[in-house]
Amino acid sequence: MTRLAQPLSLPCGARLPNRLCKSAMTEGLSDPRLYASERHNRLYRQWSEGGAGLLISGNVMIDKRVMERPGNVAIDPASAYRPGHEGYERLRAWAQAGTVAGNHLWMQISHAGRQSPWYVAKQPLAPSEVQLDLMGNYRRPRALSEAEILDFIQRYAAVARVARETGFTGVQIHSAHGYLLSSFLSPVTNQRQDAWGGPLENRARFLLETLRAVRKAVGPDFPLSVKLNSDDFRKGGFEFSDCLQLVQWLNTESVDLLEVSGGTYEQPKLLGYEGRTEDARPARQSTQQREAYFLEYAAAIRKVATMPILMPGGFRHRAAMEAALESGDIDVIGLARPLCTEPDLPKRLLSGASLEAPAFEKSLKLGGGMFAPSSGSFVVKLINLLGQMGWYYAHIEDLADGKPLNLQRGVLAAFLRYLKNEYGTAWRMRRS
Repeated sequence: MTRLAQPLSLPCGARLPNRLCKSAMTEGLSDPRLYASERHNRLYRQWSEGGAGLLISGNVMIDKRVMERPGNVAIDPASAYRPGHEGYERLRAWAQAGTVAGNHLWMQISHAGRQSPWYVAKQPLAPSEVQLDLMGNYRRPRALSEAEILDFIQRYAAVARVARETGFTGVQIHSAHGYLLSSFLSPVTNQRQDAWGGPLENRARFLLETLRAVRKAVGPDFPLSVKLNSDDFRKGGFEFSDCLQLVQWLNTESVDLLEVSGGTYEQPKLLGYEGRTEDARPARQSTQQREAYFLEYAAAIRKVATMPILMPGGFRHRAAMEAALESGDIDVIGLARPLCTEPDLPKRLLSGASLEAPAFEKSLKLGGGMFAPSSGSFVVKLINLLGQMGWYYAHIEDLADGKPLNLQRGVLAAFLRYLKNEYGTAWRMRRS
């Protein structure tokens, strides 16, 4: 049996059937009331049948006022979600569709924090009033009160309870990429002077208390995962040394799987892009040369972590995946963008029928001239990045709608379709 095909037993007693994971990708497929839809069912049924042992959903939000994008599923208020409630039954159908092949489906639970665009949130919420300056797309956030922080901790727990009741087989708490819990970890975005800011132990308090509340809500035998930045790659931000200390604290919090990622909206290293050069802290050169973005960081985390480690970001060759698992530095391989165009890729990687995942992102560019990525402009790079994202979003939507995939779709056309869908979905959400 290859390393990829080996099952993995988690600390809580659950068992993943193999070492491939469909990492979280935002779907934008909810109905106007922010309930899961038949489009989720159709999409996740394909991914379940595609062979990955673990599927992690896109952001499921705890606060319908402040979301990552229009079309997120939101469970707010979670107290209303009981058998017979339409949102509850929609979640049950999603979980059933996403586990038809005997795999795990974990709900990723999140709050967007300051990274909620103006056409979604009237006022973002954050640890401090530090605005995200990204092409004028984000409003200045309001700092959370302590009472709101304590309420959000219970919201994470309540949504996790709903996830278990409706048939999801685990949950992941999103504390990476600059979203709310992640922003509390960074001294750049967390400038509080109370018990939730200052030294790392205070900045990590929101996350740690959330994990304790979630574990209490779901019980000891239910998988609980955390997604954590290895580094924000930003001067003065959450650094790798902070990550190593935090992982040592997580060792005592009954975490079953730690997903190691990195970067924020300003520094989108999670997608292989450099961000703003004026405040960036570069990744290690040896890491930049590897196929997977954060493998060197995961290897160092492995020395202090007692829980299994999942690493997404950049894996494309089966041999590199096997080698990473063989090294013992990580335990699960995360794949995302390749599954937008080849939902059955995990099955073929496991059997050896495929030795390489598609990497369309290497050739997806808006064009030359002022849009050439080599121009060096952060805005141009961002536009190209959004174009790529729109291209992959279009394929997620085609899978969800049961339509044939159009791999010849242009990046500009996909980007314009993305913008149309974003604003149209936001408008329908507000009307509803």
